[in-house]
Amino acid sequence: MGLLVLILGLVLFLGIHVLTTRRELRAGLVKAMGEGAYKGVYSLVSVAGLVLIVWGFGHYRSAGMIEVWTPPTAFKHITVALMLPAVILVAASYIRGRIYTTLKHPMLAGVKLWAFAHLLANGDLGSIILFGSFLAWAVYDRISLKRRSDPGAPPIPVGGLTNDLIAIAVGVVAYLALAFAFHPVVIGVPVMGA
Repeated sequence: MGLLVLILGLVLFLGIHVLTTRRELRAGLVKAMGEGAYKGVYSLVSVAGLVLIVWGFGHYRSAGMIEVWTPPTAFKHITVALMLPAVILVAASYIRGRIYTTLKHPMLAGVKLWAFAHLLANGDLGSIILFGSFLAWAVYDRISLKRRSDPGAPPIPVGGLTNDLIAIAVGVVAYLALAFAFHPVVIGVPVMGA
């Protein structure tokens, strides 16, 4: 049951995010509903999808995960190492500097790195579906951005090296919080010293 709820959550969450890449469809919906209503529905569907992903994955894990393959221990260490640049890239998508201008879409790069890293460390079916779906979406979204005429990003000012240093500092703090607090407490899987 948990796996089905997880998949439903992924369909909702990633599906509504794919909708934004279909610019003509999105424009038609905004025109029909109004900008505010569209954003409200978009937010509700995103939150509902995220809640179902978390709930479904939690129940899937508690019911006993379905092992597909057993990752080598070294892959878990590689995942821990890859997560630092992934978190920094996500921070750099909001604290825009040279990292942003070089990569153009550091959020998608961070999501791809996060998903790939977690695929390395987790060999169960639910994790493969979860992280594989996010990786596939991020690859798709990046390709769609190359074909779109609009940038698809919010208007956030771009700074220079100072913003990069701030993004790196914020990324390191967030990485440590995720590793030492969020992951062991919320996810139930210790990252450091495990």
